[in-house]
Amino acid sequence: MSAADFQPLSVAEAALWRDELDARGHRLVFTNGCFDLLHAGHVRYLNQARALGDALLVAVNSDASVRALKGPSRPVNPEHDRAEVLAALRAVDGVVIFGEERATRLIEAIRPHVYAKGGDYTIDSLNPEERAALAEAGSAIRILPLVPGRSTTATLQRAAIPEGGPRRLRLGVLGSGQGSNFRAILDAIAAGSLDAEVALAISDQADCAFLETARVAGIEARHVDPGPQARRLGDAAQKEIAEHLRRARVDLVVLAGFMKILRDPVLNTFDGRIINVHPSLLPKFKGVNAPRQALEAGERESGCTVHLVAAEIDAGRILGQARVPILPDDTPDSLHERIKRAEHELLPTILASWSPET
Repeated sequence: MSAADFQPLSVAEAALWRDELDARGHRLVFTNGCFDLLHAGHVRYLNQARALGDALLVAVNSDASVRALKGPSRPVNPEHDRAEVLAALRAVDGVVIFGEERATRLIEAIRPHVYAKGGDYTIDSLNPEERAALAEAGSAIRILPLVPGRSTTATLQRAAIPEGGPRRLRLGVLGSGQGSNFRAILDAIAAGSLDAEVALAISDQADCAFLETARVAGIEARHVDPGPQARRLGDAAQKEIAEHLRRARVDLVVLAGFMKILRDPVLNTFDGRIINVHPSLLPKFKGVNAPRQALEAGERESGCTVHLVAAEIDAGRILGQARVPILPDDTPDSLHERIKRAEHELLPTILASWSPET
């Protein structure tokens, strides 16, 4: 068969194939992904997936859906090429291309006996719509272990380092509100005092000034649905944020007024590379309403702290602080406004001196 002869299965053909297998008492295993740069981790994963049943169907994201998921620089290889390479693997029995960001429609149409996913997921962090479709189809879910050190992102990061030395510091910035610290970062970059670039902006709020600032600046801006609990970032959202940051190849994650608590896989993926700015002189007055806490405690000064993010709230290593006097007529709002002005100077300064050993 020549390259011109290869054609992926249609969704209808894949569904019919599943029914034929089922009639013979055989099990169809299904997995999906972009498979942009095939590497040993993919091959081992697909071999493990194939061993879960009698045939393996791989769904490949279309070029348009890869761009939607991973940004305008992807995919590296076009959809037909990616599908053809996968189809040539011994473990793969069929390939289908799909245009959506999620595989929900395919799951509903094909009703696989087994659904396989890589170990960077857990069952809880699977997309809720996909998980509901799998439950409706009666599909068994199997999470397969990752192959350490093998990933498309790592491959692209190695390829991205220029011959003359490391590239500029790439930032991923997370925010939930007005984005004044985000604007301070952009202003420092524009002024030349911060040698960095913002690769990605993420918010848990769909309609906020933070994301609008990113869009106006021409920065990739993404809203991540936090999940059903208003005050908690769900497992699927944590997973999605980690994926977006990895795909953007960020060196450092900056929380600029991000009002949700990060957990794994974000914390372990970017261990020692997430910083936050907090409106108090830590370790005093952790958590919310720090300016109010300082006033109620009768403090004579407050300020702000830039620190590394750890699992315990506002407990990571302190990178820098700025002090702000508390005035006799201060309210929580007036004090917070002056603290913000100090944050706008401190945060870009810390970023400008950042290194992994900071």
